[in-house]
Order: sequence, then C-alpha cells, then structure tokens
Amino acid sequence: MKHLKPFRFPRRKPTQRILLSIYRALYRHYGHRNWWPGETHFEVIVGAILTQNTAWKNVEKAISNLKNSRLLTPYALKKVPQSQLAELILPAGYFNIKADRLKRFIRFLWSEYQGSLARLFKVRTRRLRERLLEVKGIGEETADSILLYAAYKRSFVIDGYTRRVFARHRFLRGDEDYASIQKIFTELLPKSRSLYNDYHAQIVEVGKDYCRSVPQCDKCPLKRFL
Repeated sequence: MKHLKPFRFPRRKPTQRILLSIYRALYRHYGHRNWWPGETHFEVIVGAILTQNTAWKNVEKAISNLKNSRLLTPYALKKVPQSQLAELILPAGYFNIKADRLKRFIRFLWSEYQGSLARLFKVRTRRLRERLLEVKGIGEETADSILLYAAYKRSFVIDGYTRRVFARHRFLRGDEDYASIQKIFTELLPKSRSLYNDYHAQIVEVGKDYCRSVPQCDKCPLKRFL
C-alpha cells in the first residue's frame, strides 16, 4: 500500500502589513509588555540561560535564590563552586546542566572580556552573536535573547511560541530552521530594537494564554487572522 504524505496547509506569504497588523492586535490586547524582567543586564543573561526548557516562574525562583545568596554578579558566579550553584538554581530544572552552562558563560566573559559586560556589549551585533554561539550550551534563541534584552542590540528572537503561533496561522509550515523564520521578521519589519523587543514578548504572551498545545482560538486576539 502506498503511504500518503501528511497534508500540509498551503503557506500564506506574510507581508509587512500583516506582521504589523498582528503586532497591533496583540498590543491592543496586552499593552506594552516591558520585557525582559530583570534589575541588571547580568540578571537578564542569567535568566536567558536558565529559562531553557522551563517556565519563567521557575526561573524567578532560581534567580531569587541567587539574589538572596548575593551571587548575581559575574565575579560572584566565578567564585562560587559549581555544585553550590546547581543547588541554588534547582527550581529551574536541569540544574546540573544549567549550572555548567552558566559557568561556561562566566569563563568566556572573564577570559575574553575581563568579566566586563560593557566590553562584551561593545562588540558588533553579528560578531557578538557568533561569539556567544561558541559558548557550549548557548543556542540561537538564547544568544538572540542576550543580544536583544541584555545588550540592547537589534536581533529578533525566535522561540517555540513563534513557530507554533505562525504555523497555526499558516504563515509557516512549522519545520523551517531558525534562521529562515528569523529572516521573515527581520526582512519585513521596520528595523527597530524596541519593536523586536515588544513583538517577541507579545508572541510569548499569546502563546502562553491561547496558543497552547490545545489551542483556545475562540478567545484569542489573533482569531481574525486564521
């Protein structure tokens, strides 16, 4: 018997007008998201690494532990034993792996930039992204989150919510690679760091609230784009 390939809805070609209309609909529903939550640039970086494969509420608990232990600085994390760090970030899940990733980033920061985020952030966006991706455990989404939210550089973040929301609205097939999806946004949207920032935050909100594994389309602010 011949096996049929699964049917894929035809992809609709996104335009700048459509992408901006989606953003405006989300903005009207949620308002400005003021994302990423963090008191310092370094806290944002730590959060970006810890939030891999876990909910933000768990990251908040781990960051609170670091703050209470006075460890939320590059120098303090350099000195703290990795085993102790793992215990403190336990709420974020995969704590041994994430402790190792934090330590690798800290070693990179100290060996290349003398522990200075100011020196790190002076590197041009494309080159800085390349350098971040050289650190084991930092993938494209984490690197772009660091660039956009900590370094204040223009880099659109693509995450699982982006893929899900835009695939369900048939602007994506859903199996495109990271760079291909990112290119859609960076080529069509105005070159604005503040827009990239809030747009990604809006996508996260609608993904959490409505575009779940079982979608809540009837109440979704993007219902009219289906």
